[in-house]
Amino acid sequence: MTTAPAPSPAPGAPLPRSIRSFVRRAGRTTTGQARALEDLGPAYLLPYSAQTLDLDAAFGRSAPTILEIGFGMGEATAHIAVLMPGKNFLCCEVHPPGVGALLKRIDEQHLSNIRIVAHDAVEVIDQMLAPQSLAGIHIFFPDPWHKKRHNKRRLIQTPLAARLAVRLKPGGYLHCATDWQPYAEQILDVLRAEPRLKNTAGDHHGGFAPKPDYRPLTKFENRGLKLGHGVWDLVFERV
Repeated sequence: MTTAPAPSPAPGAPLPRSIRSFVRRAGRTTTGQARALEDLGPAYLLPYSAQTLDLDAAFGRSAPTILEIGFGMGEATAHIAVLMPGKNFLCCEVHPPGVGALLKRIDEQHLSNIRIVAHDAVEVIDQMLAPQSLAGIHIFFPDPWHKKRHNKRRLIQTPLAARLAVRLKPGGYLHCATDWQPYAEQILDVLRAEPRLKNTAGDHHGGFAPKPDYRPLTKFENRGLKLGHGVWDLVFERV
């Protein structure tokens, strides 16, 4: 049985400081990733600021913007950016090897529609993104924090859902994916309780959506599926 959700915060209220979009991970930055950070960073990295970001200026054009939170090594990000050249992708990741890896993909695939903020996405949302500024939001495989005592550290909770909904334009979408069923069920409860969001799956398939064609299967996900593990996609729309 789910508990009643806490009241949504006012649009200007700060998020609880315990919520973070990332976990510090060990990992060595390769020579190629370091070189990409140095050579390509000035063109594609945006500095964190407490001021609202001018998206048109940041991308050099006016286009619908998708926010991605936690892109890992950037494989899915680059894939989707290739499929959607008419959209801008604002991507948040604090892990230097991942940032360097995505910069390499940008260079190798000649992508011009990606910008990266190497900072906690929660603060980026809170400080840099204006209400109704986003056409979509992608959150793929956030840390599930498996142990029950750590569940409170999960990213997708009521306060963040409210902030994300405020920043979506009407008709914009929020797409989450996870391979941990208890987290999928929690995400479903949280997003269903947000009055500004509507589940595109309705009551079909338990409220979970079919995998959208644009989201690629990663090597990790393919391996899990072969072992019988599930993956749950949730797609909600701003009303």
